[in-house]
Amino acid sequence: MEIRFLGGAREVGRSALVIDDSLLLDYGSTADAPPQFPVEPPREITPDAVVVSHGHLDHVGALPALLSGDDRPSIHWTPPTRELTRRLAEDTLKLHGNSPQCPFGREELKRLDEVSVPHGYREQFTAAGYRVTLFDAGHIPGSAHVLVDDGDTRLLYTGDFHTDDQRIVAGTTARPDADVVVCESTYADVEHEDRQTVEQRFTESVQTTLWEGGTVVVPAFAIGRTQEMLLVCAAADVPCYVDGMGTEVTATLRQYPEYVRDPDALDRAAGHAREVTGRDGQRERIADQPVAVVTTSGMLSGGPAMTYVPAVRANPTNKITLTGYQVAGTPGRELLETGSAEIDGRVVRVSARVEQYGFSAHADESGLRSFLDAYEDATVLVNHGDSCAQFADRLRVDGYDAAAPELGETVTV
Repeated sequence: MEIRFLGGAREVGRSALVIDDSLLLDYGSTADAPPQFPVEPPREITPDAVVVSHGHLDHVGALPALLSGDDRPSIHWTPPTRELTRRLAEDTLKLHGNSPQCPFGREELKRLDEVSVPHGYREQFTAAGYRVTLFDAGHIPGSAHVLVDDGDTRLLYTGDFHTDDQRIVAGTTARPDADVVVCESTYADVEHEDRQTVEQRFTESVQTTLWEGGTVVVPAFAIGRTQEMLLVCAAADVPCYVDGMGTEVTATLRQYPEYVRDPDALDRAAGHAREVTGRDGQRERIADQPVAVVTTSGMLSGGPAMTYVPAVRANPTNKITLTGYQVAGTPGRELLETGSAEIDGRVVRVSARVEQYGFSAHADESGLRSFLDAYEDATVLVNHGDSCAQFADRLRVDGYDAAAPELGETVTV
């Protein structure tokens, strides 16, 4: 079995790897401007089938571009991943559809349904001649570990995963037998704070600001994180609005209750939050109320946050609570480090208080180690991280057969 790493090797973003030039696992893009895509463009890669781990941009952002030619591979995924991928593609076309940097158009987007083959967890199927099984990865609704078996070698592609419970999904408990594990390492050098402690600090901080008459802007990723924050706010009875693409994603996920940890709680959380339409200056009025606003984008790089942050920035009673990792170079990262951020092309100074909370959907180092305890005799290939080589080094010291492939590298197992 030959594995070629087309993206996500020693980096976070544009995840893609191909097995024996036949079976493609993920085909993502970065959130950069302009975005980056896997090192082999669609016209140069002709897989017989694609299996998708989950519906985040860095794993599916370039996927429709594979459908522009005459050879259109079947795409295998869980039903929520199919819906989330379509929604992300629609958003990409809305933002960049007229740009030559966009690798697909509306015609390719329509073809997604034509080649889609949905599967449930633990349902074995055949793709490009391999026996494939998806297992719940505990990252977001529909996320999956992908087990690929060619009859001689069993390869487990972890995708993104979490071993601890979140409100939106339970942590992964799947440990299928495998000879080779391609393991994500996003937080390989981090230990997460206890989730209950994070929630308590967050809700107490928000409630204090609301008691003081301030507004709290809660930037959150539309897929997974927005729903998590709505669940947290509902559980603590924090009055809140929800704005941006996360509103539509929440409605989508409510259609797949079997992929959510507590569907009734998600229904209550959706009812607890008031939806923002954005008409007639509504956002500016909300920004002057003692409420929390859960809104895209999570890194302040677009979306309704571009209205809320300027509206609340001048009042030190207000607060901006970042709920996810802030990539270097994004406005969210700049705000954390400098107290200023570029909003709509203008650098603005923020007097509102800025806080960051670790609501991560990825396993930390302890979680990664506990997962890999089941694979001490397997070959471990570390990817999807900023310190892949260092984590592989630490695994080797502890007796693992571990390596961190480089971008474009082919590994034979």
